[in-house]
Amino acid sequence: MTHLLGPLALILVFALVGNSRNRDATSSRRKKTPAHRPIPADFDAAAYGLVPRESLDARRAGPPSPERVREASQTLANAAWSGDWRSVAAYIGAAGGDWDEHWSRFELLRAVAREDDAWLTTWREADPGNCDAAALEADLMVHRAWEVRGSGYANQVPAENMAKFRALLPAAIEAAQRAALLAPENPAPWVVMVTAARGAQYGPDRFRPLWDGLVARAPHHFEGHGQALQYWCAKWFGSDREMMAFAKRAMDSAPAGSPLAGLYLYALSELEERRVVLPSDRAAKRRLTAVAEALALVPDDHDGLPGLRHLLAHYLGAAGMYGAALEQFRIIGPWCGAQVWAERGDPVEVFHRARARAVLESKAEPLPVELQAAKNPDAVHHHH
Repeated sequence: MTHLLGPLALILVFALVGNSRNRDATSSRRKKTPAHRPIPADFDAAAYGLVPRESLDARRAGPPSPERVREASQTLANAAWSGDWRSVAAYIGAAGGDWDEHWSRFELLRAVAREDDAWLTTWREADPGNCDAAALEADLMVHRAWEVRGSGYANQVPAENMAKFRALLPAAIEAAQRAALLAPENPAPWVVMVTAARGAQYGPDRFRPLWDGLVARAPHHFEGHGQALQYWCAKWFGSDREMMAFAKRAMDSAPAGSPLAGLYLYALSELEERRVVLPSDRAAKRRLTAVAEALALVPDDHDGLPGLRHLLAHYLGAAGMYGAALEQFRIIGPWCGAQVWAERGDPVEVFHRARARAVLESKAEPLPVELQAAKNPDAVHHHH
């Protein structure tokens, strides 16, 4: 069977953005952006090193993957769908013990399996001792359970669907536990267990050993931390205080170049979704500054970086740190298709207003003409 990897391109771009695959509640409940002083009709974004409004692109949160990367992903997917599981096994095996790279490859294979998983069944039968194949199978079981449940709050899920969901998850966790025995150093099965634990109603005493198992293997695993943050948030098994403490600990322990500081932004997003007043004291502002400094060290081609920058720009603005927000908007360039804008209305309009507000409230001066293009080449060169 042949597929075009259309949905996969989006999955890759947004792989880590807002953890949207596993968000447990829809985000349409959020308030629209409150009214601020109006944006002058003659506001000239380009004068401040920003992309002109007519060149904004709401199709994605950041630049598309390079064509060679997209082609390689499509080639691998086609090989899998034609039954060539050996190419898949070699691809993920080549990541070795680089667990960040390993998870990035795991996410590609997970997307391929969600389109058509016959190759995974063949791989499992041909090589039952392969940990990654077993972990992918367990991950697919978790995904299917969540599909049955849906994304609403618990009180919005039909009882029949909830019962099916609760029945499917223990089997997925057992499958992940068996996978973990096949390669004790591989964190992937542990990420699957941590992901499934909240839906399976694991209390903290049962959850902590899973978490300990994950961080013993990959102390700064981004997806693992994102799933654990969901566990510790107030709508699941924690509280606002526990969730914020978890996010701060993760951020403070993150090595240079890791996107893990961005977990703090996910925590703010959870607070905002529940209408909790965001922290705005000096310590909170220092932390946002530290997030900006940490993200500046993350490689530019990291899948999750654009989405984190959008959240950072939003929360810097919310904290009144308009100069720092403006700097993020300059880095973001023309891409405005992030969830944080789209859930508040027309993403182009909401994004443009947030940028203009950052300029006006920070009292930024227009850049000299020669610096305008240098600061943001997209302001000159971007085409749809």
